[in-house]
Amino acid sequence: MDFSWMIEFLKGMVKPVAATAVVFLAVVLSLWQRLGLEGEMVYSILRAFLQLSIIGFVLQFIFNQDNRGWIILAYIFMVSVAGYTAGQRAKQVPRGKYVAGASILTGTALTMFLLVVLSVFPFTPRYIIPITGMMVGNSMTVTGVTMKRLRDDIRTQMNLVETALALGATPRQATHLQVKRALVIALSPVIDNAKTVGLVTLPGAMTGLIMGGASPLEAIQLQIVVMNMMIGAATFSSIMSTYLCWPSFFTKAYQLDAKVFSLE
Repeated sequence: MDFSWMIEFLKGMVKPVAATAVVFLAVVLSLWQRLGLEGEMVYSILRAFLQLSIIGFVLQFIFNQDNRGWIILAYIFMVSVAGYTAGQRAKQVPRGKYVAGASILTGTALTMFLLVVLSVFPFTPRYIIPITGMMVGNSMTVTGVTMKRLRDDIRTQMNLVETALALGATPRQATHLQVKRALVIALSPVIDNAKTVGLVTLPGAMTGLIMGGASPLEAIQLQIVVMNMMIGAATFSSIMSTYLCWPSFFTKAYQLDAKVFSLE
């Protein structure tokens, strides 16, 4: 059997292993300041090392197959993990994991469909899987924050919402201010990041291309596309999450469900 690929992989891991010196420094600082984060730091870096190594081999296999069916499987897997993670952030939201998963699926699928139809990216694993991963990850964070913030705001302002309901407002009308606040808070980091990209930070996609030998002009073209799709997917996903989760906050009689808001 030919194990030359394994030898090349091990050679390439020399620099990543050397870079763990930075983590070691962080562990020392944590010990010095008595933060108690040393174990979590070591665990997180080991887990990242393992996960990225596995996904590297998986992606290499998928790219070699050049089968579009693998795109769908990889996408469903990413959305499932993202939905579970976002749902964990909003534990008090009933069926939060399913709401988050459906929201992320809707937002990212719609965004990717538009990009493919407009011929921005070809529908091949090498392009779609990395791009989809960025969208799903960003939408996961935004969706989790939206759901948690919406539930917490309604809980804090129950009297205001109940007064609106008593005056004849629909559940959506009664929670309009809370929905708006949750969306603004969740989407603000994404929008602020777009405002400062290139001035404060050089994003990963752009940096990766430049380090890989592409010209800066080619890199910024891709990064502009990435920023556009991340804003679109995040907005679609977060808005969808409000439509899917707020009905569970109310009873069939259009009253706030006390069970949902009594949970801590």
